[in-house]
Amino acid sequence: MRHKTKLFFLGVCAMLFSCNSNETKAKKIKEKPSKPNIVVFYVDDLGYGDLGSYGAVGVETPNVDRLAHEGIKFTDAHSSSATCTSSRYSLLTGNYAFRNNAAVLKGDAPLIIDKNIETLPDMLKKGGYKTGVVGKWHLGLGDGNVDWNKEIKPGPLEIGFDYSFLIPSTGDRVPSVYVENHKVVNNSDENDPIKVSYVSKFGDMPDGINNPELLRQKADVQHSGTIVNGISRIGFMDGGTPALWTDEDFPDVLTDKAISFIEGAKSDPFFLFFSFHDIHVPRLPNKKFQGKSTMGPRGDAIVQMDWMTGEIMNALEKLNLLENTLVIFTSDNGPVLNDGYEDLAEEKLGNHKPSGIYRGGKYSAYEAGTRMPTLAFWKGKIMPGISNALWSQVDLYASLADLIKQPITDNAAIDSQNILPVLLSSQEKEGREYLLEESYTLSLRKGNWKYIDPFPEEKTIPDFIEKVKNIEGGHMYSPQLYNLEEDPSEKNNLATQYPEKVAELKSELEKIKNKKS
Repeated sequence: MRHKTKLFFLGVCAMLFSCNSNETKAKKIKEKPSKPNIVVFYVDDLGYGDLGSYGAVGVETPNVDRLAHEGIKFTDAHSSSATCTSSRYSLLTGNYAFRNNAAVLKGDAPLIIDKNIETLPDMLKKGGYKTGVVGKWHLGLGDGNVDWNKEIKPGPLEIGFDYSFLIPSTGDRVPSVYVENHKVVNNSDENDPIKVSYVSKFGDMPDGINNPELLRQKADVQHSGTIVNGISRIGFMDGGTPALWTDEDFPDVLTDKAISFIEGAKSDPFFLFFSFHDIHVPRLPNKKFQGKSTMGPRGDAIVQMDWMTGEIMNALEKLNLLENTLVIFTSDNGPVLNDGYEDLAEEKLGNHKPSGIYRGGKYSAYEAGTRMPTLAFWKGKIMPGISNALWSQVDLYASLADLIKQPITDNAAIDSQNILPVLLSSQEKEGREYLLEESYTLSLRKGNWKYIDPFPEEKTIPDFIEKVKNIEGGHMYSPQLYNLEEDPSEKNNLATQYPEKVAELKSELEKIKNKKS
């Protein structure tokens, strides 16, 4: 009996020890911080007023509006530049584009991001993330002498991405093919190699100048190169017939690739940079979106973009990932209506205001050039609200590094500021003190004050913005100063009335320009 009692006592002790051990393990697992997935939706040429939640007329965007209603809607968030290559460069490097003379690139330009600097995907990868980019790239590929029929290096995989599926530059530039990781997709005919030139026409493919009868949309001279899918593009190409894209397939192809990446990476924290082609020209929405707005192809392309956003969000929800995924939705630069093709964007605009109350648009130094419709969503973590905090896409680098507690390498992301509290709460009012905007010149915000640096007398102000694109560029040979609280549309230049404020902001701008690390 005594022996049985002893065995019973030992058994109870073992059970208690086992329970305590399991509780301790469970507690440790529960306390272990879970790094959130990160999805950045990066739309192209979407203006401040182009979403329903920002006052759009003639087009509905229910999927994106859900992010606005259930997350944070920002009213003063900015791309770093009023053009696309520069904005992408800044977002992915944490550095202002002017430091590397990053401007709009040709379709065969070399990779503009230095492989030796730490990028945003590099930093996240070091933090344990699987990293992927799907969509428009326009940051260059290769070393300046690309053979599109061989491995294309360097590219996204050399600057921190584990996976890439790209429109190499833009939809209106050749080569009109997809590049997955290092190779052109479906480039299967060795007797039909891809060749590209941005110097002169060659080969047998038709072009917009000599074969206008083949065009589905009339184009300006710049966009009258090689015709692919009934649209003439910038530049010339020949060959690669099996690899040529059909523009109307973009929403299905790109969305499927993004969802496939998410499904393959879901066991690890992942970063997806989903870079839309929409609503960039040429605007050729899929048949299921045609006629879904009152604004023709541009409005229908916004509907298409909204659907793509919804499909990816639905995929995250089905995989039970929404409660552990931070979603950032924004645009690369301001809106443009006529950007090379006659697609009725101006004629069918109606009462819609792509820039909202702000002046200018793509290419412009005025606020509409960089003030972007921007949203942050994280189910259960971010409470709904509206934020007026001032911040820039260049700040995502330092903010996401803080989110995952990953150190930033010395001399990397020198322009990025940590504004994580702003991203996670609409109650946080403190954004940036100073915000720089690029647009063929530099501008500086401090609170509601906006200073636009004058063009040097020896430089020519780009006149194509107003003459060709019908957008107010905001570039002058004299300084400009605006009080955006009283004058959000930048109509009243106060530079002569407040010379001390001009001098103050000019001085701060020079400090930023001269910053080294």
